[in-house]
Amino acid sequence: MQEVKIRTATIQLDQLLKWANVVSSGAEAKIMIQSGLVSLNGEVETRRAKKVVPGDVVTIQGYGTIKVAAET
Repeated sequence: MQEVKIRTATIQLDQLLKWANVVSSGAEAKIMIQSGLVSLNGEVETRRAKKVVPGDVVTIQGYGTIKVAAET
């Protein structure tokens, strides 16, 4: 499981995928999310603008799992 630290209270799901270097562009993130390949806390999430907060766990099919943490 990869831990990704964010500097803000929330981050959009598509931005998180770019920040974690899972995808190289917003368009790629959008396609991945809307295709049902991304789960947030165990539930498939198809909204790319869904807010993600520290403590959330994001699972990407074919990539792995990301735990979101707050940067201190």
